[in-house]
Amino acid sequence: MTVAEQQNKADAVVVLSGGMDSTVCATLAVREHGAEKTAALHISYGQRTEARERAAFQAICGRLGIQTRLMVQTPFFRAIGGSALTDENLNVPDAGPEIGTDIPVTYVPFRNAHFLAAATSWAEVLGARRIYIGAVQQDSSGYPDCRPEFYRAFNEAIRTGTRAGSVRIETPVITLRKSQIVTLGLELGAPFDLTWSCYSREDQACGSCESCVLRLRAFAAAGASDPISYLVPARVAPQ
Repeated sequence: MTVAEQQNKADAVVVLSGGMDSTVCATLAVREHGAEKTAALHISYGQRTEARERAAFQAICGRLGIQTRLMVQTPFFRAIGGSALTDENLNVPDAGPEIGTDIPVTYVPFRNAHFLAAATSWAEVLGARRIYIGAVQQDSSGYPDCRPEFYRAFNEAIRTGTRAGSVRIETPVITLRKSQIVTLGLELGAPFDLTWSCYSREDQACGSCESCVLRLRAFAAAGASDPISYLVPARVAPQ
């Protein structure tokens, strides 16, 4: 397909990891722009669960009717290291009593900047004006590239560094608590049963890493049942 044929292919690009937050964003984008005008981008960055997340991406796109998809790899994160998600010499820790007070070893340095750069490049080619990303500041692990000010700065970079300057990042769940994201997703019919959040396992969610704990607490606080199974769900108590 030529560049000319790709233009006007989509109105929105969703950065879709396969987790619950990005899946709610994808569901919102489809509701706003229609499945035929929504494009989904998945980036494998050498994370431990990349095969499982890739499978979740494909299944979620299928359920939502998103046909325009792009899967790319950024293997340099594994070479750079410094994160338990990409460096096999670092263990993925169990969640502690206080999540989000310190930046954890699962932080992938400046990862979302690379994701957004790829999404912006693709959006320019497709003629899309919106990029959706499921960044969450509340009830999160405290990653610095999930803060609202980061996205304000990146929008300014897009405005000054792209041809049209009209692409804009949307972060519709960034101020919501995780339980609110669950409630919103259930109202929208987001396919939570297809999502994957675990940091360490691909066969069955561990139930003890920060991502699993945050997810389990969110469903419990929302008064809903998480549709995926866990290895050790009994270890998690809602806050």
